[in-house]
Amino acid sequence: MKLAGNPAVPLRGWLRAEAAVTFLVAIIVYRELGGSWGLFALLFLMPDLSFAGYLGGPRTGALVNNLFHTSAGPLSLAAVGLLLPETVIVRIALIWLAHVGFDRLLGYGLKRPQGFHQTHLGPIGKARHATVP
Repeated sequence: MKLAGNPAVPLRGWLRAEAAVTFLVAIIVYRELGGSWGLFALLFLMPDLSFAGYLGGPRTGALVNNLFHTSAGPLSLAAVGLLLPETVIVRIALIWLAHVGFDRLLGYGLKRPQGFHQTHLGPIGKARHATVP
């Protein structure tokens, strides 16, 4: 069976499963490090403040949003926290990573410069409903 280019292969399902694992592992490790759930609740939606980048237009908005919605940022921050070692930095990185996983699990992908509702996982919100027959 040829996987590449086969539209029958459920790639979105694989990506959402990966996101679920990312989300769950980040929460489990956070718990094991004794993280405060109050801090978790306070910071969990913090990456969404990057939407303010859209005040500079869709291209800038997509760039800023994507910087805060990839796993590279929280994984880099976690590495810094481990090297120092500074567990509060690692905990913040885990909250950030959980946010990224949760967004992907819900189907929110990286933004395209064409607009907020266009993502690498397909259209979301109004754009998604506009494409459904």
